[in-house]
Amino acid sequence: MRTLLLAIPYFFSTLLINRNRPIEFERANKLPLDAKNSIYQFSMKTIDGSLESLSKYKGKVIVIVNVASECGNTPQYEGIEKFYKEYKDKGVVVLGFPANNFGGQEPGSDSEIKKFCTSKYAVTFPMYSKISVRGADAHPLYQFLCSKEKNGVEDSEVRWNFQKYVINKDGYVAGHFNPSVKVSDAGFLESINSLLK
Repeated sequence: MRTLLLAIPYFFSTLLINRNRPIEFERANKLPLDAKNSIYQFSMKTIDGSLESLSKYKGKVIVIVNVASECGNTPQYEGIEKFYKEYKDKGVVVLGFPANNFGGQEPGSDSEIKKFCTSKYAVTFPMYSKISVRGADAHPLYQFLCSKEKNGVEDSEVRWNFQKYVINKDGYVAGHFNPSVKVSDAGFLESINSLLK
């Protein structure tokens, strides 16, 4: 009984953490942000091995997702690809970053990952080389995404595979959605549509 009572607060806190709600975008709009707070400062290696500046996505709403091939959330690839196809001509791009941080659920090489996501889920959104998204070896991009000191907007933590970071059209972090939130959920879509106005 004691164990059950101790578990109840955790259960409800998890519900609150993962609730599907629109991001409060006014935070980024009211903050004095500059180039050092912009995602455009980063260049990333694509899944094919070429170096690419994220500044190529200036003027677009960017959704950054840490992906994995052997996760319970892996079927989200299908919904993410559908979302990308529907929204890419509206000014949205999805960037996939494979990561092996959680349960060793992305063990493959870049070529193996590319083969998996294209053959099984017909992924066409941009995919990048595998990186670490959490811990001491986290890639500088994710250090930036997770640190208010660096991004100027919020502190966060990557909780599991398929966490979604949303970047506004000026290259600043607008907020994030936890892994359980799907891109088809109402709160997520409301947030994206708000940024496109």
